Amino acid sequence: MGKTKRIKFGQDNLAGILMSLPGLILLVLFVVVPFFTAIVLSFYNVDFSMVDGPKFWGFEQYRRILVDPVTSPIFYKALMNNFTFALIVVPVQTGLAVLLAVMLNVKLRGIAFFRSFFFLPVVFPMSLVAIIWALMFSRDSLGMLNGLLNMLSFGFIQPIDWLGDPKIALLSIALLSVWAGVGFQMVIVLAGLQEIPLELYEAASLDRANWWQRFWNVTIPGLRNTLIFVIIITTIFSLRLFDQIFILTKGGPIDATQTVMYQAVTSAFVEGNVGRASAITVVFVVIIIIITLIQRLVLRQNREVK
Repeated sequence: MGKTKRIKFGQDNLAGILMSLPGLILLVLFVVVPFFTAIVLSFYNVDFSMVDGPKFWGFEQYRRILVDPVTSPIFYKALMNNFTFALIVVPVQTGLAVLLAVMLNVKLRGIAFFRSFFFLPVVFPMSLVAIIWALMFSRDSLGMLNGLLNMLSFGFIQPIDWLGDPKIALLSIALLSVWAGVGFQMVIVLAGLQEIPLELYEAASLDRANWWQRFWNVTIPGLRNTLIFVIIITTIFSLRLFDQIFILTKGGPIDATQTVMYQAVTSAFVEGNVGRASAITVVFVVIIIIITLIQRLVLRQNREVK
């Protein structure tokens, strides 16, 4: 019988804790504390216009959000817009990130410039990106998209109201979001590509595998863990959609682009109903956590299949 090796708490462990301590403190101050504050406020009727202070309402705010026949449809409409947006953005942005990463995973002179070029939109603030795209989405012929379509169709396609048509407003914002965020996912996928052993590609070439066979049988399996992370983080980013909506459409037209985050922010800072905004935030965080756990479970099961 061999002796059991005891793990001692050494200087490396202490150094790791000390190095992570600032991040943990910021996480507690700016995530944990605000979230638990929102939970407390959600049980009260908190309004900026109230003179006599907050009143305890219990689960009334949650009842109005989830089951009240008058107010709950507004929340569910915003939630459906979030899901629709995520169903568009997550597969398109992930697929485009993989395509760009594969194209840029080559050793050529000047390839660093092209990598930086595709990553550049991620550096810009979303407010600036939204203002630029507002000009591109202009409904008249002066808008870049309408002008381009008019030129390519020789005047056959008339100017489109990209942000004023309820049928395509959310799709237009999804197009903006894919352009603005694909560079972030591309960099992550590119790092994953560079971790795939070159011997696997060499073995596939010896087996006379063509480009598609190498991509499907070597690249995609090698990127499985990376794609799991990319899909989950892209889903979270897409569900917290707010900036583009606030700048471009204000939730319109006819609530076609109203999201849960927009509803929470406007409830707090426009209507002054902090209790309702807090309840919306708590419900939405729980929904995101459930979706993330389901994704982890499903992707883990797929990963274990041999």
